[in-house]
Amino acid sequence: MSQLAARLAQSTLSLCRIASPIGDEGPLADHVERWALERFPRNEVFRVGHSLYVGRLEDPRPTVALVGHLDTVPGHPSNKEARLEGERVFGLGASDMKGGLAVMMALAEDLPLRELPVNLGLILYEREEGPYVESGLGPLFDAYPALRKIRFGIAMEPTDGLVQVGCVGTLHATLKFTGRNAHSARPWQGENAIHKAGPLLTELLGRQRVEVMHAGFPFYEVMSVTMASGGRARNVVPDALELNLNYRFAPGRTVVQAQEDVMALVAGRAEVSFTDLSPSGRVCADNALYRQLLALTGLPAASKQAWTDVARFGEWGVDAVNYGPGETAQAHQANESAPIPALAEAYEKLSAFLRGARPAL
Repeated sequence: MSQLAARLAQSTLSLCRIASPIGDEGPLADHVERWALERFPRNEVFRVGHSLYVGRLEDPRPTVALVGHLDTVPGHPSNKEARLEGERVFGLGASDMKGGLAVMMALAEDLPLRELPVNLGLILYEREEGPYVESGLGPLFDAYPALRKIRFGIAMEPTDGLVQVGCVGTLHATLKFTGRNAHSARPWQGENAIHKAGPLLTELLGRQRVEVMHAGFPFYEVMSVTMASGGRARNVVPDALELNLNYRFAPGRTVVQAQEDVMALVAGRAEVSFTDLSPSGRVCADNALYRQLLALTGLPAASKQAWTDVARFGEWGVDAVNYGPGETAQAHQANESAPIPALAEAYEKLSAFLRGARPAL
């Protein structure tokens, strides 16, 4: 194992040992703020709640931001202690995305920031794993409007070492089926709300993913029922059933259009209420810094078949992609881990890009 890989593994392990489940990011934000204040002037460390921007807000060079969320999903009961084992770091958030945070912080420590062709900034924020409207990015950007001038963002989500462009949008809808209670021995005296959902569930069972080509990349639109709640006793015909429908929709389709798709599917068979609406992410194929990232690193590009804050950046007019050392299959898993060699590779690739970029001003 190289010295760089060993250093990044140890940094990732240290971050994993600071628990930061969504809603409890304070200790990790404090740690990152202390780290930043030891290395940057006080006027280059900005904090709102448990979210931070580290770097110059105003600089004549185009700003490239490395972006990482501080929170993790809640821990699984079977999780073991964070540890190094072979060529992997084990710990909650190792892949999603404390390995990415470790790489970001190491680059900020090592690179000659004033001599780079771009102005490097770090965005580290809270509450990514929750509802769209609760993310810590919104308050941070509201407090510092200069962040909307960022020329290019790299969200260091787990991507298996690929540059993943755009992202699918996501919405959640509660579908409420209503019926009438009855004794289960005499169901004809009532109306079974769970049975009423049968035709719709059958349609979803047979529904195939829909491939949508956007800017030369394939994205897949899918609808899935992910939760169900109904019934109040084993011997009572239920008068209500609620289903959570999750719809993932391709770039190019708006949130309003996605809502219309859901309404067309339901076709009046249930009451529909939308509970979380997140836009799809733009594919920034025309961004010069994106093209240079690929050219300088040799990294392949692929579509992002998930939602990330690339979409939120796009709403603010900031082009961004996903690229990080974590493994997508490890995200949100019990006993999560990340490959140590990938940490060093991400560091080297981003270093080459940040040193070699020649953006048009």
